Amino acid sequence: MKKRILIFSFVYYPNFVGGAEVAIKEITDRISQKDIEFDLIALHFDKNLPCSEKLGNINIYRVGFAIKRKVSSNSLPFKLHLLKFLYPVFALIQANRLHKKHGYDAVWAMMANYSGFGAIFFKLFYKQVPLILTLQEGDPIPYIKKKVRFVWPLFKLLFRKASIIQTISKYLADFAIEMGATCPVVIVPNAVSVEVFTEKFPKKELDEISLRFKKDQGDIFLITTSRLVVKNAIGDIIESLCYLPERVKFLVLGVGYQEKELKEKVEKLGVGHRVHFLGYVPHKEMPKYLKISDIFIRPSLSEGFGNSFIEAMAASIPVIATPVGGIVDFLKDGETGLFCKVSNPKDIACKVEMYLNDEELKNRIVKNALRMVIEQYDWNLIVKKMKEDVFNKISNSLVV
Repeated sequence: MKKRILIFSFVYYPNFVGGAEVAIKEITDRISQKDIEFDLIALHFDKNLPCSEKLGNINIYRVGFAIKRKVSSNSLPFKLHLLKFLYPVFALIQANRLHKKHGYDAVWAMMANYSGFGAIFFKLFYKQVPLILTLQEGDPIPYIKKKVRFVWPLFKLLFRKASIIQTISKYLADFAIEMGATCPVVIVPNAVSVEVFTEKFPKKELDEISLRFKKDQGDIFLITTSRLVVKNAIGDIIESLCYLPERVKFLVLGVGYQEKELKEKVEKLGVGHRVHFLGYVPHKEMPKYLKISDIFIRPSLSEGFGNSFIEAMAASIPVIATPVGGIVDFLKDGETGLFCKVSNPKDIACKVEMYLNDEELKNRIVKNALRMVIEQYDWNLIVKKMKEDVFNKISNSLVV
């Protein structure tokens, strides 16, 4: 029987694209509208975007006030930050209108933040509608708890009232249980579009990109595809260059509030000629930059899962990461990647040298990681699991 699900997502495409937004799009695009129809409520920051439209398999409804210029998470005027706190109210009003029209089989909250608060408000009015809560959080748990301290009772209520909780890692599943969840907690990880990240590009096209960054014969390119924020520790990678040969260079794909600070660090350390800040790169373009690179690194301080790691694995380049959060679910040291110590640039350099000096190790890790991604982390497989373990479980018996 066909279902209709309302998604609460604080932000969404096209201006906001992170792991959570990618997950929503990849999942809904692969589910036939004959089985499930999806509506989504997000904030309307940008007047250039319509109040409602269809993107992929989702009917988007944007709420709140906006301004006449394109905005992103890294160029948000102060007055629009107020919308974060108003989103649950705006979302509830819109959800009430839509529910009266469509009669939802479930509501789906993407993350335990403003999106979750909008969903819990709806749940309090419509107790019979099951609530799916997805945890995609990447920030440290102590930071999350500190951030929600002023709305702690409401935050806890979200976990207690959820009908089913889907998390992307064991790390976040443990967090859900710690927060008092009594409903089923299932782990359905994020994934990668294997066909996109394994694509073979013409040599000429890749050579043109390499030439743009003056990659000479013998040069080694480190790469990260990360938001430029403290938790992703990009500064540690920059500092690691001081312990590596001149031929080792670094491509930084991403934007964030730390950009100015990181660029200042590059100049202070005298490695400006070895670091390229590329800014925002569309997700579909990332495989090309991974293909011209040699090692992917993100020495995270915390991580809910880390889509970027498995995307790099799918692109057949070796990975260096830290053993934190959900990373340990898929990265086995010496088998599918190498672990470096947290906040330790010297150890990052040491792991880079291991790859450079041991071709057999590097090739074995690349092969193992690619096989693992294809067998376990293809979006087509994950969507099947999402349907079986989450959406198909929706019934009145799940109502809390």
